[in-house]
Amino acid sequence: MTEDDKQKIRAQLEALKLEHRDLDDAIHHMPKTIHTQMQITRLKKRKLHLKDEIIKLENLLVPDIIA
Repeated sequence: MTEDDKQKIRAQLEALKLEHRDLDDAIHHMPKTIHTQMQITRLKKRKLHLKDEIIKLENLLVPDIIA
């Protein structure tokens, strides 16, 4: 993997982390009414998907070290 590839992954990783934090803030500040429960559920699913993507990208940047 070239340094340019790593830089692109880092940039994408930062964007995903920012979106993840924004979703967390949005969920936290949403009123807990019946009307917003479906929206909250969708946001939480999106947040989980982002977390999975973040983990995949972080694993790309960390080399496999066999002890």
